[in-house]
Amino acid sequence: MARMEVHKDHCKGCGLCIDICPVNVIEVSKEINNLGYHPAVYKGEGCTGCSLCFYACPEPDAIVVYRKD
Repeated sequence: MARMEVHKDHCKGCGLCIDICPVNVIEVSKEINNLGYHPAVYKGEGCTGCSLCFYACPEPDAIVVYRKD
């Protein structure tokens, strides 16, 4: 089962990953990270492992996609 992970302290909350996700499994967190942004977060299920979020993200190391647990 695939999943994605956002390293919240690297995310600047631009929303590109949210916009590009074909299965809508990423949302904006209500919490603020240590950079002062509302980072993206994985909803917890439904990721297909397509990696579009990873490629859309302008921040190095902010998103990791795991295609199998």
